[in-house]
Amino acid sequence: MVKLIKVGISLLIPLVFVQCLGLINESSENFDWLVGKWQRTKEANDKRTFEYWKKIKDTEYVGFAFTLQNLDTIHQEKMHLSKSDGAWNLKVKTPDEKDFIAFEMTMMKNGLFECTNDSLPFPKKITYWREGEKLKANLAGDSLQIPFEFGKVSK
Repeated sequence: MVKLIKVGISLLIPLVFVQCLGLINESSENFDWLVGKWQRTKEANDKRTFEYWKKIKDTEYVGFAFTLQNLDTIHQEKMHLSKSDGAWNLKVKTPDEKDFIAFEMTMMKNGLFECTNDSLPFPKKITYWREGEKLKANLAGDSLQIPFEFGKVSK
């Protein structure tokens, strides 16, 4: 009986350890902080920019962004953040583009991620992060950067 208990414990400890490692990895790959309806702050009076993010499943998020000038839509894009073959990617598409443009995730921390595509003139790098109640983003090329700050839209 004692031998059976020792065997059971020796099997249980590695199982618990592996489960804990899985939880650690899962939390670092959690982008739920992105989910919601966001409106850009610090923008020209005649413009309003919005981003809406939705979680489809643990490995897939979709976003939609658009800018209104007065009541006209002057820009829009679809975004798809997903994990495939063990790697996260951000894909972005505007109406002018035939296909989504892929950005490889090069950095990921709790509440922050950075994606790059060096084949583009702009943006080469897209960074998103949470800062308190704000969602921030930065689009960067070789010499140009465009910062974004969003506040959550109340329902």
